[in-house]
Amino acid sequence: MKPIAILETGKPPEALADAFDDYPARFRALLGEGVATVRFDVQAGRLPADPEAFQGAIVTGSAAGVYDDLPWIPPLMDWLRGARGRTRLVGICFGHQAMAHAFGGRVQKSDKGWGIGLHRYAVTAHEPWMFPKAASIAIPVSHQDQVLTPPADARVIAASEFTPYAGLAWDDAMSFQCHPEFQPEYAAALVESRRGSRIPEALADEAVASLGRANDRAVLTAWIRAFLMLTPPPVEGEGSGI
Repeated sequence: MKPIAILETGKPPEALADAFDDYPARFRALLGEGVATVRFDVQAGRLPADPEAFQGAIVTGSAAGVYDDLPWIPPLMDWLRGARGRTRLVGICFGHQAMAHAFGGRVQKSDKGWGIGLHRYAVTAHEPWMFPKAASIAIPVSHQDQVLTPPADARVIAASEFTPYAGLAWDDAMSFQCHPEFQPEYAAALVESRRGSRIPEALADEAVASLGRANDRAVLTAWIRAFLMLTPPPVEGEGSGI
């Protein structure tokens, strides 16, 4: 199998860098042993020259907004548009927003404020790679920006009242606003690092408490792996003794 390209668009805050892995390392852990990956530092101007050399590409989270005047964002948007149909694309948080923006949607800072803690999304449609099936998923989140208008050709697959376009799918791409690669401990540390200065105390308390509850990171990880690896769903009854 060809390797997976990990498009690194951001890094953990400096204060947390020593205690937690960077984002490419987390996605390598998510994909599992035996899956080859190649890291591309997008902020440094690195992008895969040939998307078809990769089984797929994951666009990571970032503190940046897709609308920011940063020199690396327009090349990323051009790359995403050019890579469509040539490799499988996965977007997480900023990556979710970047793909929506690149493919014709609208993204901006939400007037709802910070989305932090453990958020639950209803699964509004099922794709073939979404197994095991789930009616909803609860995953750590950390964002202020949101997709406000999805691309016309996107299918909405996950939603909540706070984030109506939390998951999007195309035939050759998928994206989620949440962070399956965030351990609850990291998500809590991220909230604590912003407590008071950027995030109100009461909201921080609520977010940290929520991260102690059970989550569905394993479910979304399985979906991402199945999408990237082109894994077929199990045959009904297979391995169950039925």
